[in-house]
Amino acid sequence: MVQAGVRRSDRRESQTGEMIWIPGGTFRMGSNSHYPEEAPVHRATVDGFWIDRTPVTNRQFKAFVKATGHVTTAQIPPDPADYPGALPEMIYAGSLVFTPPPRVDNLSDWSQWWNFMKGADWRHPYGPKSNINVLDSHPVVHVSFSDAMAFAKWAGKDLPTEAEWEFAARGGLDGEEYAWGNALSPGGVHMANVWQGNFPIQNLCEDGFARTSPVTAFPPNGYDLYDMIGNVWEWTSDWWSTKHEADAPKACCIPVNPRGGREEASYDPGMPSVRIARKVLKGGSHLCAPNYCRRYRPAARHAEPVDTSTSHVGFRCVVRGGERP
Repeated sequence: MVQAGVRRSDRRESQTGEMIWIPGGTFRMGSNSHYPEEAPVHRATVDGFWIDRTPVTNRQFKAFVKATGHVTTAQIPPDPADYPGALPEMIYAGSLVFTPPPRVDNLSDWSQWWNFMKGADWRHPYGPKSNINVLDSHPVVHVSFSDAMAFAKWAGKDLPTEAEWEFAARGGLDGEEYAWGNALSPGGVHMANVWQGNFPIQNLCEDGFARTSPVTAFPPNGYDLYDMIGNVWEWTSDWWSTKHEADAPKACCIPVNPRGGREEASYDPGMPSVRIARKVLKGGSHLCAPNYCRRYRPAARHAEPVDTSTSHVGFRCVVRGGERP
């Protein structure tokens, strides 16, 4: 059930686009039914806040770069000291681009479809010969955590916490599977830009898009927010943790405005020689499919190194404090 008091008129224009007021409240965060990192379900409380109605678009990011001269992580050659053992010819400016393979031997080996491409960046999302000339209304991609934070600070905003993001994504629905209810495609209607077909080889594009889509191409949720599910993953400000904290034993002890994880605990234990901290991504992307990465749900979460940018990760911003109109 959508929470009482939600009004579609609770919005305002900011320097970088429209924002929606999200009323504070207590909700059940996480899921016990899918991936282990989403568990356990626990209660969390957030205060009211403003959040961007859509992910930040190429048009908005272009204005930021024009005003500040910001150079993104993908446009800067990495420091070899951060990647011990890497071959010198592999140290170049670029970003990860999804490239469908002709065949797949093992779905656990993501290197079969992710290509670290020289010259790929936010202006060239699919490589140096591509551009964003007709993609102004699409979400900006190939942005690292520091790129997203730089934009947020310029706009007088911040990145959402994981709890704020999930509360907003649920659109007033507490405990439902998706941001719109319990059916992925109710009545056969596609509610988000996700993958249809056998990932990563066959994309049927039944929702009309093979890659990113305009940020208002699919219906908004109960808070009038677009693209909280699918299209692109979105950065949050929380450090990654492999699970949620257990529910508070007493109602008086429910955490308010929680911030999850610790930086020193967010490193990838599978790569002990590479000490790159990770943040939480939310929302899934156009690459999430029923046969792979079923993370097109509010409770879903994913770890992303702060120095990494890809062709399916973007962000939106929040403003805390202040009263709604």
